[in-house]
Amino acid sequence: MSSGLSFQSLGRAGIVQGATALALDPLVLQTLLDHIPMRATAVGRDQHYLYANHTFLEAMGLSAGQVIGRHVREVLGEAVYAAYLPVAERLFGGEALRWEGWMDYQGRGARYYEQHLLPFVTADGEVQAIITFGRDVTELKQRETELAAKVEELESTEALKSSIVDHALAALISTDAEGRVVEFNPAAEAMFGRARAAVLGRPVGEVIIPARHLAAHDAGLRRMAQGGPAHIMGKRLEMPALRADGSEFPVEMVLWRTEVGGKAFYTASMFDLTERKNATQEIERQREALRQSEKLTAMGSLLAGVAHELNNPLAIVLGRASLLEEKCEAQPELKADAQRIRAAAERCGRIVRTFLNMARSRPAQRSSVAVNDLVRAAADMLGYTWRSHGIALELVLADALPAIDADGDQLGQVLLNLMVNAQQALATHEGPRRVRISTGIESVRENRPPRVWLRVADNGPGVAAGLHERIFEPFFTTKAEGIGTGLGLAVSRSLAREHGGDLALEAGGELGGAVLRLSVPISGAVEAVTAPSPLDAGAEPAALSRVLVVDDEVEIVDMARAMLEGAGYEVATAESGAVALELLAAARFDAIVSDLRMPDMDGAALWRAVRDQHPAMARRMLFVTGDTLSPGSRQFLAETRCASLDKPFTKADLLARVAALLA
Repeated sequence: MSSGLSFQSLGRAGIVQGATALALDPLVLQTLLDHIPMRATAVGRDQHYLYANHTFLEAMGLSAGQVIGRHVREVLGEAVYAAYLPVAERLFGGEALRWEGWMDYQGRGARYYEQHLLPFVTADGEVQAIITFGRDVTELKQRETELAAKVEELESTEALKSSIVDHALAALISTDAEGRVVEFNPAAEAMFGRARAAVLGRPVGEVIIPARHLAAHDAGLRRMAQGGPAHIMGKRLEMPALRADGSEFPVEMVLWRTEVGGKAFYTASMFDLTERKNATQEIERQREALRQSEKLTAMGSLLAGVAHELNNPLAIVLGRASLLEEKCEAQPELKADAQRIRAAAERCGRIVRTFLNMARSRPAQRSSVAVNDLVRAAADMLGYTWRSHGIALELVLADALPAIDADGDQLGQVLLNLMVNAQQALATHEGPRRVRISTGIESVRENRPPRVWLRVADNGPGVAAGLHERIFEPFFTTKAEGIGTGLGLAVSRSLAREHGGDLALEAGGELGGAVLRLSVPISGAVEAVTAPSPLDAGAEPAALSRVLVVDDEVEIVDMARAMLEGAGYEVATAESGAVALELLAAARFDAIVSDLRMPDMDGAALWRAVRDQHPAMARRMLFVTGDTLSPGSRQFLAETRCASLDKPFTKADLLARVAALLA
């Protein structure tokens, strides 16, 4: 009873009415109280102890002679006694109380206790004594604190909503030697969902033990009846228990044996471990999700690096294929071969760009996004994997689908999540494996603008009826252990809703399996379908326009020179930023095309030098890079507002950017 205690009034419901409160023999009752793993005491109206059980004496470090007949002040100390007096007044007034909190008895150290304080009323209605039942739950409180700290470290989004608290009193169940229930306390009633009157006299196995364990239970009873050893006596055990509704739950149990009048009785003290088990499993799921996230982050960085290194040779292949295509105008067969090379290089470029979009973490950037282009890029990236797994992909894409105002990388991530889910769903499917991706426009609804929709359907096993919403919960997965983190659909739905749309599971799969449907509001009017730009697209260069190309890759320089000179530009080249500055000091140029990443002086340093020495030219610089999504590149381009061109690029791309600079 210290200042940090929390009291709860139980009214008069907990009052003990004389000796009729329990049906047991007094010796059995005293033996039971002496051995329960909680503190039990009785204090008379004169504030002297009438009774104290073994647990109380051990906790206080006192003998029975040092407690029984002694004043509460002597046993508990002045500080605790001062707080005890107003509580005792309420108890002797007939009110039952329950409290919990930290307490320090006579300097024995702070411990966390739970107690019930009950008035003992005689037949004439007078409160004669105070009976107290309590237990030390310091370890549980400390485990709760440790658990909360671990959960905070894992920073889970909505994974664990509250700390684990277990302050319930133990469930006490006593049986005779034949296993028939002779006592079933209120905590046991609450834990098992059974009334005491309904279980007294019944075999305990029928009341709390699951059917599959009954044979072992009965064998143990027979062994002990014949004088054999009791293997579980006095040990803390975890075991499954049975509620009245037939459900099982884990409990921690301690069993002990007592003899009264030559008869054997067995008492079990039980605590419900459900919350503790659930919390442990949730933490393990979050740890596994964190490990998976770290692995994915590392893999993303590796893929981004590989993709960036591929962009330079891809730029050369794509650019040279474009130039070769121009040179073969008179030779249709050679031109067709050059077109095939260019198409393959463009496809590789889309795959590399998709990898970079996925691997780089960046703020959301809304722009005009063509959903059909996202589908084709994702199909290109996963095409080989799906073919190797025997999955046939069918694209049913609506013509003239309008663009939407969205973050293309985020919607691309949603689409890839849906496609990977479909692939995993078909992993164990026997027979043909099919996936259909379709797009279209929703019909206009009242008070809602039209939307673009996208469906991913497969012919796998589908989703069980009871899991239609659970599949969108974080960390929930129906996949085998080690496959997936349970985050894909949760993240995808979150991204869809951030765009004002939604992601849902549709009933009645069109291919017999699952159908996931993404819908996002349209931004702007329907755009007209435009023909592909010709290879020599771009404005005509101004007379004698001179362009300086700066790149440490000789092949890139030669290719850019050929493209620009073929369009009528006068071109000079520099293999480094320092050489470029020397050329700028010696000659006039109308535009600069520079790589962003170069040894010694990179593109950013070159821009700063040009800004200081040739201010007008700083506004006519085009930066070519293999990864504009890297944080450094993105920040530089945003701050300087310089034009940029991603590798690999076509001749039409380069000419259009240069023409825009010169305009």
